Amino acid sequence: MCKLPLDIPPRNPYTLFMDKLRILIPKGRIFDNVSTLFRDAGFPISLADRTYRPVIGADWLDAKIMKPQNVGALLELGSHDAGFTGIDWLRETGADVEEIMDLGFDCVRIVAAVPAEFDLSELKRKKITVATEYVRLAQEWLAKENYDFRILRTYGATEVFPPDDADMIIDNTSSGQTLRDNGLLIIDTLLESSTRFVASKAALADAEKHRRIEELVMLFKAVLDGRERVMLEMNVAESLFDALIDSLPSMRSPTIAPLYGDNAGFAVKIAVKKSEVPDIIPRLKKFGATDIVEYDLRKVVP
Repeated sequence: MCKLPLDIPPRNPYTLFMDKLRILIPKGRIFDNVSTLFRDAGFPISLADRTYRPVIGADWLDAKIMKPQNVGALLELGSHDAGFTGIDWLRETGADVEEIMDLGFDCVRIVAAVPAEFDLSELKRKKITVATEYVRLAQEWLAKENYDFRILRTYGATEVFPPDDADMIIDNTSSGQTLRDNGLLIIDTLLESSTRFVASKAALADAEKHRRIEELVMLFKAVLDGRERVMLEMNVAESLFDALIDSLPSMRSPTIAPLYGDNAGFAVKIAVKKSEVPDIIPRLKKFGATDIVEYDLRKVVP
């Protein structure tokens, strides 16, 4: 067995991360969206197979991969500073953390579902078995709805339990198709969930870490706003300029520059929502715009 020289004390690996903002990123479906968000914010993430420590493109960030169910509790314990998880798991675990930002992706509903052929009134007259990963949420809803129940804790693939192993399930779904494919009927929605950026109270009480978290929020908002907008550029003759400008939507005032040459007109640039583009471009043509160009935005910082 190799021994270190006596004059070189062993290092506590924890001290390597003390000055960094320690981020938890969930495994599974959330990871790809969060990784893309970091990349678009300017911090690319790479993750080797079978590892849990991504390499992230900022020397002040340290990341670790964990299940979304564990993120809230680990932040509350103080072993990490911030992270990403669904609001469903925050409610389920009751973690005492601060929600910083709703990122709006990975939207799911937590629903109660039963086999389509079941008589709902009959379920209220007997003790039922409810299969779920969401024990706390399930208990609260079932008690409120006056069911007599026992909980069967599941670890994935909850939809396969009915009808022989459970009378009801409480599970997450995005479209409901998997439930329908397994002969299940949704009878109620307990919660609508999406991915949230959350932080520990200890990190927010630390001035430097609080500042870093605010910087991330600013960049994340800029990326998400950029995804919703495009830039439109066009040329317009001087005689048509006023009418066209009056017809334009814009985040603020449009950017305007004179074209080269006497009475050549103006170049106009506006940032608009993507959903508005099909209506705006025909309107621009109607008001005399030419050479219209549309392109995506990377970030929008108001």
